[in-house]
Amino acid sequence: MRVLGVDPGLTRCGVGVVEGAAGRPLTMLGVGVVRTPAEVDTPLRLVAIERGIEEWLDEHRPELVAVERVFSQHNVRTVMGTAQASAVAMLCAARRGLPVALHTPSEVKAAVTGNGRADKAQVGAMVTRLLRLAAPPKPADAADALALAICHIWRAPAQNRLAEAQAAARRAPAPASVRKVRR
Repeated sequence: MRVLGVDPGLTRCGVGVVEGAAGRPLTMLGVGVVRTPAEVDTPLRLVAIERGIEEWLDEHRPELVAVERVFSQHNVRTVMGTAQASAVAMLCAARRGLPVALHTPSEVKAAVTGNGRADKAQVGAMVTRLLRLAAPPKPADAADALALAICHIWRAPAQNRLAEAQAAARRAPAPASVRKVRR
């Protein structure tokens, strides 16, 4: 499975591509950051992010895009920019018919480090180790994007089995004890 991880941000949008399967060694195919200057109007910054993500999609041809789920912070301005960049990433994937998976920051940290409250340094260190890199990707947004891709690759098989079981349960007839009895 080849996954493009996106750590959304208006100034720095981390992107990273990881290929592999759960239980097997993973390979980093690319990592970077799409940057936009703070002094540029937001609509133009979003266009720049869209162009950057489209370039990554063209170059790496992922099967899925994993995006960090935006969560509420105290700074509404930061949340808005993050949500807008997240929407751009989802739009780029949807336009190509690629599935999108959303993962919370604590879900990603738990998957990669074993601790849902790990700090950025711990995430960077584990990404470096898991992908057998010489040094942690910089800035932290790039490492976070790789962590998103790793999280999805590891969690996808279980999530798929759960979704299949839920779909099968919806299709199955109700047990006799639940059916209305006719007399």
